[in-house]
Order: sequence, then C-alpha cells, then structure tokens
Amino acid sequence: MARTGTVTGWKLPRDARDRLLEQFPPQYDQVIADHVTLRVGATADTPLPRKGEAQIVGRVDDGTSLEALVVALDGTTDRPDGSTYHITWSLGPGRKARESNDVLRDRGWDWLPAPIPIDLEPARF
Repeated sequence: MARTGTVTGWKLPRDARDRLLEQFPPQYDQVIADHVTLRVGATADTPLPRKGEAQIVGRVDDGTSLEALVVALDGTTDRPDGSTYHITWSLGPGRKARESNDVLRDRGWDWLPAPIPIDLEPARF
C-alpha cells in the first residue's frame, strides 16, 4: 500500500463528489469516490499533473463488491502505466481500492450514454 504523499493524481472536489454520488448511488457500503490516480511511488520531487479536461465516460461493477467510474483525461482513459483512469466508487467488505485496476483489466467496462464533465484538482495523497 502506498504511503501518504507517494501518489499523484487528481482529487474530486467535494461539490462534484456530492453531485456524482446523487447521480451514481454507491452499490456497496464503503464509499471511496474521491480521486483519480496518475502515479503510485511518487516522491516529494515528482511534479503534480496538470489540470486537464476530465469526463466520466464509463462504469464497472463486478457484481459482488467493487464499483468504479471510468475517467477520460484529455480524451484518453489510458493511464501511462497501462491501466485505466478511474475513480473507485464503492467497495464491499474485504476489498481494497487498488483492486479496481484488476477488475477494469479483467472485465472491461461499460460506456455511459454520454460523457459527464467533471472538475478534478491536481494533488498528492
């Protein structure tokens, strides 16, 4: 697990989070819904990403205990490490947010009917 301050990416501002939680009610008890990861293993010298244009474009639910929203940043869902930009939305007992990467890779995801623009703030966490 990454230590605090070793991940860079984008935080979902509280007002945007609240609106999205209304639009996509969490399916599982542990609600995460707060960030998009760019890089794990960053250092204090790693620059924050630029703001960019962000949209919610898809969703995945493994049907048992993990739900995530897929994010396009500047038109791509492809993270530089080969995974998919996403917001882990909710989890069931025993699940970890990082497992969203595995579910997205192994199951794929469903496109939303229309993209939803969102505001994300560059952050270290």
